[in-house]
Amino acid sequence: MNSNSVVWFEIYVQDMTRAQTFYESVLGSKLEPLGDPTDQTVEMLSFPGDMEKYGANGALVKMEGFSSGGNSSLIYFGCEDCADEGARVVSAGGRIEREKMSVGEYGCIVLAVDTEGNMFGLHSMK
Repeated sequence: MNSNSVVWFEIYVQDMTRAQTFYESVLGSKLEPLGDPTDQTVEMLSFPGDMEKYGANGALVKMEGFSSGGNSSLIYFGCEDCADEGARVVSAGGRIEREKMSVGEYGCIVLAVDTEGNMFGLHSMK
């Protein structure tokens, strides 16, 4: 394999508007509508990114039969200083599971839970 393992991610939600407001508030960026590639009734909002460049991009997804929270995957969003985004989590309706902590030579992380019950990480080298 000549690339990283992850090529796409989806965060399942129950309330798209609530989840959109949360992630836009915490990450300080706008999510954009993404067409339904399956011809099913799937609502998707894409995180900012360039599908032609290195790294994984993804979307918030609302789909019948797929619930949010309680899954076993953890997505980390890259940040300049994860303490800054972490400081916005509670006011955006989420909760902090683990305050900013060092992961040694790999930088620092914050672990948080969004408004839909999904745990996610924030990562920075600061």
